[in-house]
Amino acid sequence: MIINTGQRTDIPGFYAEWFANRLKEGFVCVRNPYNEQQVSRYRLDPSVVDVIGFCTKNPAPMFPYMDLLKDYGQYWFVSITPYGRDFEPNVKDKHQLIRDFQHVSGLVGVDSIGWRYDPILLSEKYTIDYHINAFAQIAEALDGYTKTAVISFIDLYPKVRRNFPEAREVPPVDRITLGKELIAIAKKHHMVVKPCAEGEDMAPFGADCSGCMKLSDYEKAIGARLIAPKKKSARAECACYLSCDIGAYNTCKHFCRYCYANAEQTLVMEHSKQHDPTSPFLIGNYRPDDQIHDVPQKSWIDRQLYLPLDLIK
Repeated sequence: MIINTGQRTDIPGFYAEWFANRLKEGFVCVRNPYNEQQVSRYRLDPSVVDVIGFCTKNPAPMFPYMDLLKDYGQYWFVSITPYGRDFEPNVKDKHQLIRDFQHVSGLVGVDSIGWRYDPILLSEKYTIDYHINAFAQIAEALDGYTKTAVISFIDLYPKVRRNFPEAREVPPVDRITLGKELIAIAKKHHMVVKPCAEGEDMAPFGADCSGCMKLSDYEKAIGARLIAPKKKSARAECACYLSCDIGAYNTCKHFCRYCYANAEQTLVMEHSKQHDPTSPFLIGNYRPDDQIHDVPQKSWIDRQLYLPLDLIK
C-alpha cells in the first residue's frame, strides 16, 4: 500500500524527528480531520507499505534519518518556487533548497523525485517574465536530477481568500502563455511538465495532463507493478492516486500566503505546542473517547516480472 505524508502538512520540514520515531516503533495514529474521535492506526512496515510519498519545501531535516527509509519505496516531491518572504515567510533559501533537492535525488534516484513549481500566481512583482526566468534558472540547476516538473495555478479556496485577500486567479490566456514557455524550458532540461488539476489545455504543447502522481509514477520509482484497489479522487479534476495521509491540517509553519491547509497562524501555533515527538499522533496523544481502527494493510506489489513500458521495444 501507499502512505502519504504531504497533503496536509510538511512532515520532513517540521516533524522529521516524530516521523523517525514512528518508523522505529512501526506504527502511526491519524485522526480523521472531520471526526476527531475516529482514529486510523497504520503499520509502518516495508512488508505492507510499498511506497512512502513525501511532499515538502524542506527535505533536509529528514537527512539524519534516511537510513530508516532504505527498505521502503519512496517518492519525493520537493517544491521550489520563485517567491520571497512576502509570500513564503518561513521557506528556506532557494539556493540551499536546490542543493537539498540534488542530495535527495542522489539518494533515491531521478525516477523517485519530482519538482513542484506551484502554485503559480501573478502580481506586480511576480510577472509572466519573472516566472519564465525563475523557472529557467531552477530547471537548469535540476537538469539530470529529476524528470518531472509539476505546475499549477493558484486556486482561491476559502482559506486562501481569507489569508491572502489580494490574490487573484491567473486568466486563461496567461495560463496558456506561461504554460507553453515552461513546457519548452522543461523539455530543454530533460523534464516533462505535469499540470496539476489544470485540465487538458496544455496537452497540445507537450504537457502530460494525465496526473502528477499516478500509480505508474510509483511503479517506476520502485521498479515493480502495483495491483492497487480503485480509488475515487478527492477532486473531480484530479487523476492522481492519493492514498493514506498521516499528516494533520493547521500544522505547517512555512505560513505560505497561498496555503489551503492552514486556517490561520494562531491555530498552527496552538497545535505546535501540543506536538510531542514521542507520541503516535502528530498533534496531541490518545484521548479517552478515541475509537481506534487498525487499518487492514497488505502489499500491492505484483511479484511477477515487471518491465516498465518505456523499456519494452
